[in-house]
Amino acid sequence: MNLIIEQGNTSTKVAVFNEGSLAVSLVYKEFDSALLDALFDEYELTKGIMSTVLLPNEKLLTYLRNRLDTFILLDEKVPIPISVVYETPETLGKDRLAAAVGANYLQPGKNLLVIDAGTAITYELVEASGTYVGGNISPGMTTRFKALHAYTERLPLVFEQDDVSLLGSNTIRAIQSGVVNGIVYEMEGYIRELSLKYSELLVFLTGGHSFYFERRLKKRIFANVNLVLIGLNRILEYNVEN
Repeated sequence: MNLIIEQGNTSTKVAVFNEGSLAVSLVYKEFDSALLDALFDEYELTKGIMSTVLLPNEKLLTYLRNRLDTFILLDEKVPIPISVVYETPETLGKDRLAAAVGANYLQPGKNLLVIDAGTAITYELVEASGTYVGGNISPGMTTRFKALHAYTERLPLVFEQDDVSLLGSNTIRAIQSGVVNGIVYEMEGYIRELSLKYSELLVFLTGGHSFYFERRLKKRIFANVNLVLIGLNRILEYNVEN
């Protein structure tokens, strides 16, 4: 069984894959090796991979290397099953890369746009040839709400709600509508323009706000909140195979 760890800016996702299928997925706000003991007791974990946007915790890495027969800390030197023509692979977020690998694994031989709606919103383009050509980064929904509050004198801090109108009838609704609709138009703009360049473009949506935006987009979307975990598991298996 495979242990998959995705450490992000605000939380850490931990998953167990059994023969390619997701067996369990957990999310932690605070994370250390002690939390993994229960998983090692319950599952026969032999292989593992970790992706982190933070500085690696050497104590945690030592723990994982001692407990697993095979352990990979994902960086730009780790072989992956897609080609990357990004100019600065050492600066490419490993969650971005894993999402691209996950989408390519689920839909091989297709032109793919991967949108990850989290703290930041990232856009990744994978050509049908299996080549990752690059992408864009913009502020996520919660980040935009916080920025409006932090960088203005009188705008309140608000949060998303399910019912969002085209125009706001008060300041709170104006912020909610502006942020949410702005993101929707941004996503639809990328989908529209890239669909003109790449035939039969398939769109994957992942991240904490994926299902919030899925029903707001006009184009059919493959929403999969576990896309990064799937990609990390594929990278792990690819390295074991090769």
